[in-house]
Amino acid sequence: MNVSSAPLAGFPALVLNADFRPLSYYPLSLWPWQEAVKAVFLERVDVVAHYDQVVHSPSFEMKLPSVISLRDYVHQDRPPAFTRFNVFLRDSFACQYCGSPDDLTFDHVVPRSKGGRTTWENIVTACAPCNLRKGGKYVHHSGMRPYRRPRRPTMHELQHVGRRFPPHHLHESWMDYLYWDVELDA
Repeated sequence: MNVSSAPLAGFPALVLNADFRPLSYYPLSLWPWQEAVKAVFLERVDVVAHYDQVVHSPSFEMKLPSVISLRDYVHQDRPPAFTRFNVFLRDSFACQYCGSPDDLTFDHVVPRSKGGRTTWENIVTACAPCNLRKGGKYVHHSGMRPYRRPRRPTMHELQHVGRRFPPHHLHESWMDYLYWDVELDA
């Protein structure tokens, strides 16, 4: 397909579930324009809104989709994957010992050297200075207690936390489908 002069990397499509809610808020569910166009042709999605940018072939022309909705509903009740990112998201990207958002890593509440496992229930977000200060000690020996007891979150909880972290760029056509925890204009 030929494209107009503007670079198209800046034209992702917001992907909504069949109920018109984003598949995820953080990271925001976006597809590159190529995947969105392919999904339209394969009739897997419906175009809800589009950009003014056009792509064309010798026999076809199409405005790029800016918002698409899946035709089949994707259930969101599966347990979230245990990843570093999801631990940070669960803990709101803040050290669970001092609240700092800087230099984040993770800490085993019960140290691995003392039999602690790498699980949702034993890992918290920690800044590097707090992690170093706690070291291989139990929390009661270090005098440091996490703000919240670590536990496995639900997908709903992660989505709720993710809504507090809107991305830097939001296209105007997406705004009716995103409900960020930001103050609204009166």
